[in-house]
Amino acid sequence: MDLARLNTAPADEARERFLECCAARAWADAMVAARPFPDVAAVTSTADRAWWNLEERDWLEAFAAHPRIGEQAAGRNRFARWSRSEQAESADADRSIAAALAAANREYEDRFGHVFVVFATGKTAAEMLDLCRTRLGNDPEAEIRAAAAEQAKITDLRLRKLLGIG
Repeated sequence: MDLARLNTAPADEARERFLECCAARAWADAMVAARPFPDVAAVTSTADRAWWNLEERDWLEAFAAHPRIGEQAAGRNRFARWSRSEQAESADADRSIAAALAAANREYEDRFGHVFVVFATGKTAAEMLDLCRTRLGNDPEAEIRAAAAEQAKITDLRLRKLLGIG
């Protein structure tokens, strides 16, 4: 989808495309309301501003749409394909790292109540395991902000993919 199409698409279609980038409905609604965008920079800056203006419950909604790191996203939609692509490195993990990552994911979810969110593109499974273990040391307030920052990076990449530039 190019920028012109995003700007002129019916609101429900634009909302669905935005939800493929970030599953927080309030964020997608803010993005639809902000159209038309003069350029890609305006899309990404608006996305970032809208993200950081959300409430914690909206962030949790976005996090809930992610598969656990090391697990494959189900489905054929663009969100699932992008998620599988972003986590490609973890798919090739050896069994011991995969098992450790699964255990770290469970520990993380038990501690923080949501899936471990990390900008996985370009990271190996071992790197993501180290990040998960490190972030387990965060207090809940620091961790929700860390996860939100990772989600913002994921959203930016997906917006660029949506617009054919990433």
